[in-house]
Amino acid sequence: MTARPLAIRGGLVAFPSQGEIRPADLLVADGRIAAVLPPGASMPEDAERLDASDRLVMPGLVNAHTHSHLAIAKGISRSWTLELHLHNGPWTGGGQNLADRYLLAQASAAEMLLKGCTACYDLVLELPSPSPEGMFATASGYLDAGMRAVVAPMLADRTFWQAIPGLREALPAEAQAQVDAIRLGGHDSALEACQRILAEWPHDRTRVRPGLAPTIPLHCSDDFWTGCRALADHYGAPMHTHLAESKIQALAGQARYGMSLTAHLDRLGILAPDVTAAHGIWLDAADLEILAKRGCSVAHNPSSNFRLGSGVADVPAMVSAGIRVGLGSDACSCSDHQNLFEVMRLACYLPRTASFDPEDWLTPRDIFEMATCGSARALGLQEVTGDIRPGLAADLVFLDLGSVNFTPLNDAIHQLVFAEEGRSITRVMVGGRTVVQDGRLLAIDYPALRARLNERAREIFTANASRKATLSAIEPFVSHFCVGLAQGRIELAGSLPS
Repeated sequence: MTARPLAIRGGLVAFPSQGEIRPADLLVADGRIAAVLPPGASMPEDAERLDASDRLVMPGLVNAHTHSHLAIAKGISRSWTLELHLHNGPWTGGGQNLADRYLLAQASAAEMLLKGCTACYDLVLELPSPSPEGMFATASGYLDAGMRAVVAPMLADRTFWQAIPGLREALPAEAQAQVDAIRLGGHDSALEACQRILAEWPHDRTRVRPGLAPTIPLHCSDDFWTGCRALADHYGAPMHTHLAESKIQALAGQARYGMSLTAHLDRLGILAPDVTAAHGIWLDAADLEILAKRGCSVAHNPSSNFRLGSGVADVPAMVSAGIRVGLGSDACSCSDHQNLFEVMRLACYLPRTASFDPEDWLTPRDIFEMATCGSARALGLQEVTGDIRPGLAADLVFLDLGSVNFTPLNDAIHQLVFAEEGRSITRVMVGGRTVVQDGRLLAIDYPALRARLNERAREIFTANASRKATLSAIEPFVSHFCVGLAQGRIELAGSLPS
């Protein structure tokens, strides 16, 4: 039996691709936007009515970069750079089981949906290797929550201590033995698992689709990279990586490859329109030219970039180069939240620190487009979600214009980006189905989720206490090496085997 169409009347409607908000009525049929109509236009007589008076109706925000496996790690990270965050990863994100994949996807979805995000790109780490069962369970967590996602296993065949030239050798002998004991699965077994993930994917790919995430260029051998590229090409899967996120990565890339990380990936034939590069803080003009030429997207993550002290990405230069840019929250362990409203505001503020000329600044309209259309392009879902136009899914967020954030209502887009934090949300729809109503999740039993998440956090971090103690004792040596490298007091050897 076909559901009745839905007539959404009386609202202010946000159109990010057009950079405007205006009064309009929407007709939703079969989970999609069937028509955008002038206020008061004729609607089918059998349509269900939804009064959107005093509401701002916007497309759901799209999170271009997150990690559900770290939903358990809120409040864990200390004054850590990216490198210290990676060093501590085996205890902050390790020790999880298959059931945790579903639980943590649900936890991520709960926060994002409550804060107006209806789709995400989730890079999921399983140690020591990815598994089809783990990725399928993650996808089920999002599906059951009513959220869209691209689920991509994080892939590496080098550990953090192996990836940075000279780092392992700079550790005391006992510490070297301790980090050597932390192993990853071989790249052959990882690629075999990925082949099964892509070939046997059991879910509706318009709702939750698989991808591949070779995590950081330095953490993956060249053979691993080309193997991932071949799988992506064969199965039509998108790829996602962390590119030039820190100065350490940029310097280590030059030392290992004799060229930038971007140039190295391009030399391997990796870069293409299906590739999303997260962060991109330490990219130069030549790198931007390559990414633009190859049609890649960049997932800009200002919250974690600031939290980890990694730097400020030159997003205006990316836009000028013709690169597609989306916005991401990154993980709860290095961003502390999954709130794209907070990300939008910070993304709009940051470029203003680099230029005194307002002509160089990104506008709220630019940023709103990035958080919706731009991020949808990064997920490869631009023909599914990210905007309001006929044919796209009815992934919609309703905001109360009576809230203090919109009072007085002077410029809705400016106030959406600069003043809103998600508290004005009254309803969230995905595919025309309401999944959040008046601050309540309709597809997730939040009290049960909260209880289980707290329980698993206690269990996991108790079990990981020994590894935490081991890595904490080594942390000063890692910090000394990386800070010295960033400050120019330590030099890396010349080109090393890739």
